[in-house]
Amino acid sequence: MSEAVMHDIHHDHHPEGLRRWLFTTNHKDIGTLYLCFSLFMFFVGGAMAMVIRAELMAPGLQYVEPQFFNSMTTMHALIMVFGVVMPGTVGFANWLLPMMIGAPDMALPRMNNWSFWILPFAFTLLLLTLFLPSGGPAGGWTMYPPLMLQTETAFPFVIFAVHFMGVSSIMGAINIIATILNMRAPGMKLMKMPLFVWTWLITAFLLVASIPVLAGAVTMLLTDKFFGTSFFDAAGGGDPVLFQHVFWFFGHPEVYILILPAFGIISQVIPTFARKPLFGYASMVYATCSIAFLSFLVWAHHMFTVGMPLAAELFFMYATMSIAVPTGVKIFNWLATMWRGEMTFETPMLFAVAFVMLFTVGGFSGLMLGIAPVDFQYHDTYFVVAHFHYVLVTGAVFAMMSGVYYWLPKWTGHMYDETLGKLHFWLSVVSVNVLFFPQHFLGLAGMPRRIPDYSTQFAEWNAISSMGGFVFGASQLILLWVIIKCVRGGEKATNQVWEGASGLEWTLSSPPPYHSFVTPPTIEDVTSHS
Repeated sequence: MSEAVMHDIHHDHHPEGLRRWLFTTNHKDIGTLYLCFSLFMFFVGGAMAMVIRAELMAPGLQYVEPQFFNSMTTMHALIMVFGVVMPGTVGFANWLLPMMIGAPDMALPRMNNWSFWILPFAFTLLLLTLFLPSGGPAGGWTMYPPLMLQTETAFPFVIFAVHFMGVSSIMGAINIIATILNMRAPGMKLMKMPLFVWTWLITAFLLVASIPVLAGAVTMLLTDKFFGTSFFDAAGGGDPVLFQHVFWFFGHPEVYILILPAFGIISQVIPTFARKPLFGYASMVYATCSIAFLSFLVWAHHMFTVGMPLAAELFFMYATMSIAVPTGVKIFNWLATMWRGEMTFETPMLFAVAFVMLFTVGGFSGLMLGIAPVDFQYHDTYFVVAHFHYVLVTGAVFAMMSGVYYWLPKWTGHMYDETLGKLHFWLSVVSVNVLFFPQHFLGLAGMPRRIPDYSTQFAEWNAISSMGGFVFGASQLILLWVIIKCVRGGEKATNQVWEGASGLEWTLSSPPPYHSFVTPPTIEDVTSHS
């Protein structure tokens, strides 16, 4: 073979510069792309949240038109759900799954590349709708008809972008399932897999089952608008409530698609800093499976107010309550893992502890919303906004921050700045509570969400909430600087980066049951028992 051909082959396998990132099939590179994209969209979506909070700082219309305000609420939600949390957790999966199960790479590396590169085009399409003559979409992230159908020029582009996001998610999910089921190292039984791997296996099945339902719902919307069908148009014999049923059949499993990988991250971080194995490994696996199964049976708790029969209200209320049981098992197991552990509180552990406490607050407010007669009072108020932000910001986003600090030394080879990390944590945890906790009071007092103006009785809590929002937004710049600083250099990370963890995390994330609970096993112990 000629030298030129050999050079070409070598160049194809080890592309450099821009080619490396465009054509990479390396799971670590693709994981990095996902994580960087998620971080970028976090600031884009966060800027939209700042617009919302600036407008709500005082009663009256201050800065933006109502239509633009509604576009901001719609785009903020779509970006944070589909552009931040989902790509971010897929980034963690790409980086870590092959290493945790002893695989050389993901099962379908070219599809892996494709599933990422669909995303920038999808979100470019979504964001460009803001520059159309009639403005961006203003029907809420739920895209309810008839409101969404009144969105003029932006409508088909938003639907197309959502389809793109769905295709990316399904491709990523298929890849993860194929990798975990087919590429585990010899001896890596399913019940020996790290919890992070388990949560992603279950999440991937949720994605494959629910994303096509969303695709069907938005396609029916599209045909109602442009092809003369009447799926959701009462004038033609359709029913707008049908859209809610179809959307939330996707939407509720989607909530668990966002939070289950976060559970996996927390289940890796807490045992490391407690210097103990995860308490109740098997029960954690079964609880995760139970949550995923039940998530398909509770969708109509989002729509108690549509006038469904009493029997349906009771069924969905009790089914919703039942999800609290496996979720409670998880909370208990994390607390039991910390109990009498030799804990230290580096930044990843701080975010993990905050996650356990604040996610529990979101869980309790979710139980309140699950009580059908009470939900009539809370529905579509700021109480709902407070609830899902406690679940998704202090839940999913805090878990991702914990994971970023935890694995940054592994990803970059350098230690991050611990002082800046702790500053970021304390500013974030204080400001996020100032931002979202008052919204419970606003909701209980009856303030409706997605409305740019409000009665003066809500002014004080809104002002406090907005101030918390601005501090929370600004404090995320510290995270950005910590990551840039860590990538550029600093103290070298060692194999034993978290002192006292005996390097265990870098080899086997869920210690097998022979562990003594007193001192962590050495690497030699692990290899001799595996």
